[in-house]
Amino acid sequence: MPDHITPYDTALHRDESAVSGMWLFLASEILLFGGLFLIVLVYSHTHAAGWNAGVRHTSLMIGSINTVVLLSSSAVFTLAVEAARTGDRRRIIHAGLGAAGLGMVFLMLKSWEWHLEFEEHLFPGTNFSISGPHDGGAQLFYSFYFISTALHGLHMLVGIGLILWICDRTRRQAGREISTIPVDIVGLYWSFVDLVWIVLFPVLYLIGRN
Repeated sequence: MPDHITPYDTALHRDESAVSGMWLFLASEILLFGGLFLIVLVYSHTHAAGWNAGVRHTSLMIGSINTVVLLSSSAVFTLAVEAARTGDRRRIIHAGLGAAGLGMVFLMLKSWEWHLEFEEHLFPGTNFSISGPHDGGAQLFYSFYFISTALHGLHMLVGIGLILWICDRTRRQAGREISTIPVDIVGLYWSFVDLVWIVLFPVLYLIGRN
């Protein structure tokens, strides 16, 4: 009798199931963020003046820097994916730590941006600083802004944790054959996080600014 029972017929079946599972998870995440972007489509038109006023109060400089940082992080992690295919254990760890470090830089900059916005009373509520006939639209924008960036930040924390897990796993399995599937799956997730920000950036910082 075998020591353990596995639902997979072969290692290939196991690997294909893992990749398919990640794609299924990402499809559910697309539905989540798709709902948020539907809100943008509706309220950016029905409350255009207030929505655009909110956009003009976001920090374009921090948003632009963060975009470069996150794109760089994704590019660095592709080096880890390539290193896994060539069996270069040290390069996987170095690229993974680099990608995770850039991810942390992104979160620190976003936290600083939130700090500035709270100081400027841009959090929706009774003390909201944008007044006038379009303050309702501006509050709608900042409600979307804080919800979407918080969700994205949470996904980034998960991604950073997964990258660090890959680094630790690679270090602990020294001398054993490197499995590319875990690295590929984490790479898919990290690329999705990157893609979400690429869509969020123009919505939060560019569209309606002028």
